[in-house]
Amino acid sequence: MRFIFVYADHIILICPSVVGLEDLLHQCENELNSIDKAINTNKSSCLRIGNRNDKHCANLKTLDGRKINWSDQIRYLGVFLVRGTKFKCSIQHHKRSFYCAASGIFGKVGRLRGSYGSVTATQMYSCIVIWIRSKCIE
Repeated sequence: MRFIFVYADHIILICPSVVGLEDLLHQCENELNSIDKAINTNKSSCLRIGNRNDKHCANLKTLDGRKINWSDQIRYLGVFLVRGTKFKCSIQHHKRSFYCAASGIFGKVGRLRGSYGSVTATQMYSCIVIWIRSKCIE
C-alpha cells in the first residue's frame, strides 16, 4: 500500500517500509525528471511513524546519490507532523506564534492605556484553526 499526496509543489510519500519508500521516491524522481523538475534534498526529509520510529535507519538516497535525512518532525502545508508510535500533529509552533502576536498587541494596548490616542487593529497571521482529535496533538 503506497500513498502520494500532492498539493502544488509539495509532495508527501507514504509507504509501510523504508525499501518501498525509496522505490517510490525513485519512481517520483523519474516522473519529475521527465518534466525537467528535481527534488530539493535540502528541503526534503523523512519521518518514521510506528513501533520502530526510534530505531536508527539509513538515509534515503536519490537516483543521483544525494541523501534525504530522517527527522523528528516535518512541516507540510503549515502543519507539523511528529515522529512517534502513532500519527501526531504538533501545534506548539502555532501556539507560540499566537502568544507572541497577542503579547505584542497587549503590550501596545497597555502602553496606550490612560492616553487618548487611538489603537489600530493588528492582524495576526499564521493562526490556523483545524479540527484534530486530542489524541493526535502533542
